[in-house]
Amino acid sequence: MSEFISYTFIGIFTGAAYAIAASGLVLTYSTTRVFNIAHGAVGMLFAFVYWDFSVKQDIPIWLSLILVLFVAAPLFGVFVQRVLARGLGSAPVSVSLVVTVGLLVGLIGIAQQIWPAEDRSLPQFFRGHLIHLGDVVITWHQVITVVLSVMVAMGLFLLLSGTRIGTAMRASVDNPDLLQLYGGRPQVVAALAWAVGSSLAALAGILLAPVVGLQYFDLTLLVISAYAAAMLGKLTNLPMTYLGAMALGIGQSYVVGYLQDIPFSDKVPGLPAVIPTLFLFAILVLLPQAPLRVGQVKGMVSAPVPTLGTAVVWGAALVAGVMVLASMLSGSNLLLVGTAATYAIVMLSLVLLTGYGGYVSLAQFTFAGVGAVAYAKIDQPNLFGLLVAVLAAAAVGALVAIPVLRLTGLYLALATLAFAQLMDKLLFQSALAFEFNNPLEAERLSVFGLKLDGTGAYAVMMTIFFVIIALVVLAVRQGPLGRILVAVRDSPAAAGTLGIDMRWLRVGLFAGSAGIAGLAGALFAGLRGTIVAFDFQFFASLLLLLMAVVWGVTSVTGAALGGIFMMYLPVAQSDNPSIAGLLFVLLGVGAVILARDPNGLANLLFKLPGWLEDDVYPAIARRLPALSLPRRSRGDDDDLDLTEETPVSQEEVNPDAVAAR
Repeated sequence: MSEFISYTFIGIFTGAAYAIAASGLVLTYSTTRVFNIAHGAVGMLFAFVYWDFSVKQDIPIWLSLILVLFVAAPLFGVFVQRVLARGLGSAPVSVSLVVTVGLLVGLIGIAQQIWPAEDRSLPQFFRGHLIHLGDVVITWHQVITVVLSVMVAMGLFLLLSGTRIGTAMRASVDNPDLLQLYGGRPQVVAALAWAVGSSLAALAGILLAPVVGLQYFDLTLLVISAYAAAMLGKLTNLPMTYLGAMALGIGQSYVVGYLQDIPFSDKVPGLPAVIPTLFLFAILVLLPQAPLRVGQVKGMVSAPVPTLGTAVVWGAALVAGVMVLASMLSGSNLLLVGTAATYAIVMLSLVLLTGYGGYVSLAQFTFAGVGAVAYAKIDQPNLFGLLVAVLAAAAVGALVAIPVLRLTGLYLALATLAFAQLMDKLLFQSALAFEFNNPLEAERLSVFGLKLDGTGAYAVMMTIFFVIIALVVLAVRQGPLGRILVAVRDSPAAAGTLGIDMRWLRVGLFAGSAGIAGLAGALFAGLRGTIVAFDFQFFASLLLLLMAVVWGVTSVTGAALGGIFMMYLPVAQSDNPSIAGLLFVLLGVGAVILARDPNGLANLLFKLPGWLEDDVYPAIARRLPALSLPRRSRGDDDDLDLTEETPVSQEEVNPDAVAAR
């Protein structure tokens, strides 16, 4: 009985910490319409700041808490609202997700850059002082956490329901323009909400760090537990959020305590870690979907779609370039070329799903892992085995989409995130997959009996697969299906009135996208020869989304460039450990800046010829008196007329002479 009571107290403490984090998340969303995926990263960052103040610089604990919770964290929250999150409430959910995911990655990079990896520990409050209740021992740190969680819950409830500021917060999210007419200040209200939310995230991080440890990713991803509790309260109900957090903490504590009594627990060692994820997935699937206040882009201008002939020419040039590299580079560098092709193919799946369809998936590397496992398990290193791997990944993608048919926007994205973590912790690290023969071995693909043993030949073959899939994706975009996808992306309501069944269209879209990712995973397994669970961690899906957005998630050119740079990111981090975190920061900042333009940096390349022709050439012509440039014919086809020349006069070259006259 004492064990049961002890597990209960531990669960109450854990649930209390979850409740504090979830309350800040609910406050931010319920007042600004922005779901902050980076909420856990904020808590992680300020846990490190608190450690730096209290342990490294030996500032008194009470003063360190004041500096972090009432100065640094609120100022950071105001900065995020003013600079990064302004206008996100009325933007499409994909934009707000990308911005907050970019913030998450950027904050991890900042922590890595300022505090390089080493053993750190944050002591509990009143360490060494214990409370004995019979055979049960409780720490003062646990008691303080529970008391603070109750105070936070009651304080926020009273703030939102019984104060003038709380009324202004609720009014701001419903109609900020009307609030402004009545003398309110929506931007000030939003900044206050972000300030309080950041302080609560920092408080949760400080309370959890002594138990979990000062780890970049563990503290950041613990916020998934806060997601689950917040979703139970439908992102608006604070009492339900608190009860959900408590139930989650107690349930997780019981699973950890009695894990040895659960059948087959030895084959799923990651079960305790995914209890919050199971809770989140169940809430998303079973509970009625709350109406989310998210905007929607109307008629988004996408990157230009090349003709089939142009795409074939550029694809052939890419294959020829890789063939040249295959004859010049070493085997290790050719592995990097094949890895870049893998990432580029996975990004093509995002072009189809996100760029054309408008749906955000945070599980693309999970689908790639399914394809890799299927390819390795069936032991058929040929086109048949590759087809089976693609079909297996497509089937998993469809199975993920079917239970969440009624979910849209944020709920759908969080469902894919929950699925990715379940696969990462349960399947990929269980005896059912990788640990059955760890690492899993895979042979290189043979095409029509031709065995591609050489790394260079295999890299060329992977590039050919990328070109083929890119041509298929472009053909889909130019056909009737592509027009339907763009219509559904730009205006789901209008597409629904035209009789388009968007639910099954989404299932097919997820299946096709997962199949492309599965193809990449299978090819990657053959390239490497062995695969492990680490190759398909779900955090990589977040980086993939950011890289796709930075380089252009609406074009195959963006997928190619994104694959190259995603391959280079870990190489640059290993070659330059001193700036490893800074590279994450740059990626996060780039995603935040370019989130509102899904065409990304690739679109700048498309505009380069026109910019050179319209801006650079005329400027050169004005400065060189002897230069004669061909001018455009005034015919209907607007082609260049190379038979006429327009000499440049001295007056055009020298404006000062005209002024003097």
